[in-house]
Amino acid sequence: MAIHGPDWGEINFGRFQLVETGVVSEQSDGTVSLQGQESSPPATVEECLVLHEQVLGLQTGHIYAVQFRDDATRNGYYQVESTTAEMTNYQSEVVTSNWTTSLTRLGSDKEVDLQSRLTATVRVNDFASSGERWHGPAVGHYAYWTGSTNPTSMTRTGAEGAMTVYRGVPANVSPRWGCDVADYNTGRVRITDTQLVPMGAEVEGTNMELGNLSWSLGNALVNVSPSSSAGVVNVQSYSGGAYHSKLWRVTVAGTPPTWNAATVLRNDPEMCVLRLVASQSPGRVALDLTLRRGSRVVEGYLQSSSSATHVVALVTAETNVNTAASGYLTKTSDDTDGNRFACGSARTFTGSTNGTMTKSSTTFLDFFLGAVVGGGSPVSGDAASDLFKQYIGSMAESTYIVRR
Repeated sequence: MAIHGPDWGEINFGRFQLVETGVVSEQSDGTVSLQGQESSPPATVEECLVLHEQVLGLQTGHIYAVQFRDDATRNGYYQVESTTAEMTNYQSEVVTSNWTTSLTRLGSDKEVDLQSRLTATVRVNDFASSGERWHGPAVGHYAYWTGSTNPTSMTRTGAEGAMTVYRGVPANVSPRWGCDVADYNTGRVRITDTQLVPMGAEVEGTNMELGNLSWSLGNALVNVSPSSSAGVVNVQSYSGGAYHSKLWRVTVAGTPPTWNAATVLRNDPEMCVLRLVASQSPGRVALDLTLRRGSRVVEGYLQSSSSATHVVALVTAETNVNTAASGYLTKTSDDTDGNRFACGSARTFTGSTNGTMTKSSTTFLDFFLGAVVGGGSPVSGDAASDLFKQYIGSMAESTYIVRR
């Protein structure tokens, strides 16, 4: 066993950073125990409280890219085994959080690969579409391997740089790829909340409380946030060095829901799922929003307790040809940003010529929302028909570590 003092410096777990490391204990089997204290002062009370919750948000059994500021030889991929944090609050004059986390070292980025286990079949759909199997690993990954059959690739440029997305990933294959620890979280999916301090702090895990109107969901290509208007979400697409907004409103039985709560269902670098819930008389309306790493679209699943008309529509109408029979709609001409909105569903819906999808006498409506970046001249893989196929072919992804 080796025990170190605070000479490892700040520890970066990807989504957040721990500053005050007191004791580090290492075992020969790869177990690493970290202990430390976050406190106010010197941090603010709010910052200390958020760090306390972030530590408790570390998910047992999940993989993290961990970096140690003062000892890069310990950088690597680790699995969280357990975490505790004890909060002491002296009437908000002095606040301390004494934390301990136990990790298992899986290896450095030079000795292990990340393996993306892509599961599930093609999304059930009413359009006889076989979809497209695609995958978006971390920005900066290298040596992407799918066996003897290679997929094609495309580049999507986001707020964190160029992202390689693989198309036509062969079936029954779990891609393997290398990635420097420093790059693993680039292009990740993230949930942030402007109520957290520092303002807009990223949420770790699935247990932190979100504000109904202060959250955002992003992957450096798409950013989704709520509006103060009932039932409205702002879907921003990144192009030309900036995010560009489209406001979409959901309604059930003619009424836009006023959200009572926002809940994190999944929070991983490759995929995040957020659920919004609103009261209905009687029952409830729920909207699940899913965003995947490398995706141009946000996926939605709107459901209600009783059968009604479900609608997803642009707040400001834009002209499109009604191609609902193909499963999607897209703007007829480029907007002022050089893009075209795109939306669609896996199940039959009633389309319009103004950016509206309607499904009557139902308890649910699945859909996707995004943009055709490049408008009338998108790169191969970014046309509206491609986005629809990728929505149909989206696969569940779990990330594992395997030795090279």
